[in-house]
Amino acid sequence: MNAVITKVPSMSFRRAVVFISLVFLSVFALFFGVGVGTIDFTGGEVLRALTVDDDSTARLLIWNLRFPRMLTGGLVGICLSLSGCILQGVMRNTLASPSTIGVTGGASFVGYLTLVVFPSLYYLLPIGSIIGAFVTTMLIYALAYQKGVSPVKMILSGMAVSALFGAFNDIIKTLFADSLGNASGFLVGGLNGSGWETFIRILPYAVVGIFTCLFLPAKMNILMLGDETASSLGLRCELFRFFLIVVSSLLAGAAISAAGLISFVGLVVPHIARLLVGSDYKYLFGASTLLGFSLVIICDTVGRVIMPPGEVPVSIILSFIGAPFFLWLLRTRGSGKE
Repeated sequence: MNAVITKVPSMSFRRAVVFISLVFLSVFALFFGVGVGTIDFTGGEVLRALTVDDDSTARLLIWNLRFPRMLTGGLVGICLSLSGCILQGVMRNTLASPSTIGVTGGASFVGYLTLVVFPSLYYLLPIGSIIGAFVTTMLIYALAYQKGVSPVKMILSGMAVSALFGAFNDIIKTLFADSLGNASGFLVGGLNGSGWETFIRILPYAVVGIFTCLFLPAKMNILMLGDETASSLGLRCELFRFFLIVVSSLLAGAAISAAGLISFVGLVVPHIARLLVGSDYKYLFGASTLLGFSLVIICDTVGRVIMPPGEVPVSIILSFIGAPFFLWLLRTRGSGKE
């Protein structure tokens, strides 16, 4: 009994330390991303540029270019991380994420179509990407369902759907290059060209998705107990799963409309968050939010400074991190470990 009593505060203390550390990491990532580049600025110069409205070079460069780009990257990281958390719960598979099951491919395909059909109406891009993410997720879920969701079928279905949409995307990029010419960041999977316009364009959808996640943890934890137990506790499992797919698609579509095909954030971040705070969605969502925010900003900053004067898209940097992590997960799961 004493052992149980002393264990609870230690876990609470650990989570408190983790969240405080993640908050500091997020602040550091934001200031690091804003201050580092072709021209470097100190923390004081960054703070002054963000708070004092003048005509200085620091103000023009930081406020008009770097700061909105970092905010957009952070918001993309948050959306993809939360979307990955939700998909892993819906499909009861910790290998599920918007990229590994092909959701990003479907979302970007409809996003490309939106730009081709309505080249001047950029505000429709998030709507198209969200619809694409939703339809793709429902398709993969239906293909993987067999008296419950089969994890193996889900991954295989996702790979097939992702390959199919990848081919469609290549066709559209080849045939309609002129219509897509102004969406360079969306095409390569990066934040190049992202500014206040991009941030404001995806902000309403991201806010709705993030706000909805505040009310999901209790029911998500119940869903993880299994359909039979969850149903006995009054949860309408299939209806709730459908609602989760809608929320996940909203988040993934908003992120993809801003940054294109960015992979592995929704896979890597939830796993790291579980290692830090456990599987309780009450804490998992919060940790994933802060980690996703920091990861995309740091990777985008590395991509900007690693090969001056050019830049490496953040999608490539994340793939170098995510691909080995995914292979490690496959190996540990195959050996019977979590």
